[in-house]
Amino acid sequence: MSMNSPRTRLFFVILLLSSFISCKNKTNKILKEKELVLDPKTINSYVRENIKNSLAVALDSNGRINDSLKLFFFKVTENYYQKNEYQPLWSDTGKWLPQAELLLSYLDTASFDGLFKEDYQFSRIIDIKKALDGDSVQRRDAVLWTKADILLTDAFMHIAGDLSQGRLQADSSSWKNDTSTYKKHFFTPLDQLKKGYALPGIFQSLQPSLKGYLDLKAGIKRFLDSMDTRLYTYVDYSYKAGVEKDSLAFIKKLQLRLSESAVIEFNTTLPEAVQLTAAIKKYQKLKKVPVDGKVSAGLLKLLNNTDVEKYNRIAVTLDRYKQLPDSLPKKYIWVNLPGYYLQLHDSDSICFTSRIICGKPSTPTPQLVSAISDIIIYPTWTVPESIIKKEMLPALKKNAGYLARKGLNLYNFKGEKIDPSTVNWARYSKGIPYKIQQGSGDDNALGVIKFNFENPFSVYLHDTNQRYLFKNSIRSLSHGCVRVQEWEKLAFYIVRNDSTRLQPDTLRYNTDSITSWIANKEKHRVAVKFPIPLFIRYFSCEGIQGTIKFYDDVYGDDKRLKEKYFARK
Repeated sequence: MSMNSPRTRLFFVILLLSSFISCKNKTNKILKEKELVLDPKTINSYVRENIKNSLAVALDSNGRINDSLKLFFFKVTENYYQKNEYQPLWSDTGKWLPQAELLLSYLDTASFDGLFKEDYQFSRIIDIKKALDGDSVQRRDAVLWTKADILLTDAFMHIAGDLSQGRLQADSSSWKNDTSTYKKHFFTPLDQLKKGYALPGIFQSLQPSLKGYLDLKAGIKRFLDSMDTRLYTYVDYSYKAGVEKDSLAFIKKLQLRLSESAVIEFNTTLPEAVQLTAAIKKYQKLKKVPVDGKVSAGLLKLLNNTDVEKYNRIAVTLDRYKQLPDSLPKKYIWVNLPGYYLQLHDSDSICFTSRIICGKPSTPTPQLVSAISDIIIYPTWTVPESIIKKEMLPALKKNAGYLARKGLNLYNFKGEKIDPSTVNWARYSKGIPYKIQQGSGDDNALGVIKFNFENPFSVYLHDTNQRYLFKNSIRSLSHGCVRVQEWEKLAFYIVRNDSTRLQPDTLRYNTDSITSWIANKEKHRVAVKFPIPLFIRYFSCEGIQGTIKFYDDVYGDDKRLKEKYFARK
């Protein structure tokens, strides 16, 4: 078709007209700099039109209305306004409605719920409010009232989402933009506020009612009352050992951090070793910890464990509770990895608490939800492939007698025992065509009992042949499984739970059976008829009688989440 043909020219004319009309429509929707209204009684109609146009722009621009105005929950915000015919929600004829003051008052104390008020553009809203309250001319500006209205609505929706769902969702857009969730999480709460419901009660109803969540929240006020809000320099071992440039940079950062605690002066000159040692000792004495004056991982953990970092961990932990079911079972086993403990819960009571040993930072215990399916008395231990590859294969290449020294046996997959000295270990690098097992007995790594539960990580609860390790304060020592100090109490509870729910003549075992089998070193498998739910979780702080107890961030999970979701805090 010729470029000069009438049909072609008509096509381009239509295309240009369409583009012009589209641009004109977008231009008409752009929020003006200012729009003064002479009669305040008519201002609502101007605000309504501005809201409608601004939200249309936001939908087309991923929430951005202009260079200085962006909404975060723009889809649900637009949906709510549409439902209400774009009427202003927080003001009426140039006057604030009560709900506006209530929301701003809540935002000023949002930290009590583990929130950060600036996430909801608090300062921006306050600046607009001051402009409207302090100047009679500004009070007639429909554009300012429009900005205030949509920012307050967006803030409300954002708060409602964070309180009900948390900020740790793998893909928050999957629920934030899902219209099926709008009524429950967003529309109903705002409808209630407009009807005069108390705002604290509305927001409380969105949050978990789990006891652990409420206990943690109960300790926040006391924590905040004495919180040091200063932002300190974060110091880590990010340099390469032996590299002078990196080493000097580390010392400079350490000097800066110590100066922030007023134990050394910060200047352009690097401190002498004796000065640095003295400063570290002074800091350790200030923090009431053992004084040695040495640079160590413990010192850096102490320096970095500021009140601001602790509050971030509180916020992360509150959001972790939001990932749990709305209610927990009547009976369940709770393992808290940073706390190094296992608890057996029954009817809102804790039956017993046991110390545990969990995975090392290099082989962390996974977080999971499952249920105890069976118990093995005097188990054998089949060494996982990961341990064979990382630890045992290199040792076998050096000395084929390694397995015998460890009390381990080598088998082919027919179950035939193999002499390790007959194997050419140098042939293997990624694995071996054999099984390595440790026979049952008191020296077995699993101890005398093992609790199985379905999971894709090949981990389980068990006893240990190194029970002396339970006295350690830091107990992240295993390859990923969880060692339980009070294994006998756990086994007896599970067996009694079955016995009280089954007819006596159908039960093939009881607590006496377990005791007898262990005493006689008999191997048995006990199938659990009523599996007890198991939660292995990662909570680095918890509320106890109005205060907050903090545990080490054993695997650095809280730090990673903080950097991902609270990077500006």
